[in-house]
Amino acid sequence: MLENRQEVMRHKVIPRNISLDGFDRQVLVGVRRAGKSYILYGHIQNLIARGYTWDEIIYLNFEDERLTGMDPADLNAILEVHARVSDKRPMLFLDEIQNVEGWEKFARRLADNKYVIVITGSNARMLSVDVASTLGGRFITHEVFPFSFSEYLDINGVDSKSELISATTADRARLMRHFEEYFQFGGFPECATIPVKRDYLTSLYQKIFLGDIAARHKVENIFALRVLFRKLAESVNQPLSFTRATNIVASTGTKIGKSTVINYLGYANDAYLILTVPNIADNLTERVSNPKYYFIDNGIISLLALDIRTSLLENIVALALIRMYGSKDAVYHYNHGIEVDFYIPETETAIQVCYSMDGASDTVERETRGLIKIGEKLSCRCRIIVTYEEEGEIERDGCKIKIIPAWKFLLNSQLSNP
Repeated sequence: MLENRQEVMRHKVIPRNISLDGFDRQVLVGVRRAGKSYILYGHIQNLIARGYTWDEIIYLNFEDERLTGMDPADLNAILEVHARVSDKRPMLFLDEIQNVEGWEKFARRLADNKYVIVITGSNARMLSVDVASTLGGRFITHEVFPFSFSEYLDINGVDSKSELISATTADRARLMRHFEEYFQFGGFPECATIPVKRDYLTSLYQKIFLGDIAARHKVENIFALRVLFRKLAESVNQPLSFTRATNIVASTGTKIGKSTVINYLGYANDAYLILTVPNIADNLTERVSNPKYYFIDNGIISLLALDIRTSLLENIVALALIRMYGSKDAVYHYNHGIEVDFYIPETETAIQVCYSMDGASDTVERETRGLIKIGEKLSCRCRIIVTYEEEGEIERDGCKIKIIPAWKFLLNSQLSNP
């Protein structure tokens, strides 16, 4: 605990778009290395700057090998040890607590005793019905993603809120250079400012793949698991049923059953490697079994597949929408007679993703048809086509359709109210 005080204070922290003020009990969940620990560091540093002392603060990271093997009964030792060095009631910041089986009962007891407590974890099961029931509404939960594009610009010294961000040729060139980096290599915080981005992503992916998925769940068929994730990366822009995913993996010559594939996809979802976007036209059962799969970061797709710029563009739009509206029952696609890449019920917005609207009549017809026809099925107040860099507006059959370049789409603070 004493060593961790030094660890927390030595880091320079970039502010994120998540605040831990306003409520005493919070949970941060998200993929490994998304920046959850740094959010804790920043909050603790702010507390120290406001006059609190370490006599009132506990920070522990349960990735520390010295804490391996702890069980719920051991967790109370945290309070006992603190009491030996301070008589003040502590605020607790517990990092990667999912490594302790049964942690939620300890967290509930702290909450019932009105402790200030913030916990983090890298497993989506922390949002499961069972855990939520155990915690009983005592905590506010935040999903933490890798950097948004505005955060990526900020950490690279570009004011993402400036109206002059693309006003001159030089400004536009600088913006597009950063956008292309973000487009290809994603927004993992530690990757954002280093030149060896692919090496970093390779190391991180192996940690997620081997540690958070294969080892944790005792996966024996590593080859099949690897093939499945590569095929998911190649199929980002189309729905993928359990049956089709099984057939794709089996076509490589490896024996695998549908139930195993379903388990593998569940493991990847638990580790926040993938996110799902269901078809709003499906019934509840089909929404689970035939969604679109997206990756938590474009950099992972770049590692797993080739010639996928269209997929990268759709993935980056999916991430922006999920960040804004949430990952549960908020972002959909539509596929029933017509195809629309995204539909947002909250704002009644339909979105197509097209790498280039090059003026060819068949491209324009293909991308606009779904946007027009979806109005016959669902209420639709706003229609958007996101491209790599083209911009404009077209009108078809009385419907106005905005064409927005991806960089501007990602920075558009008014997207939630189009």
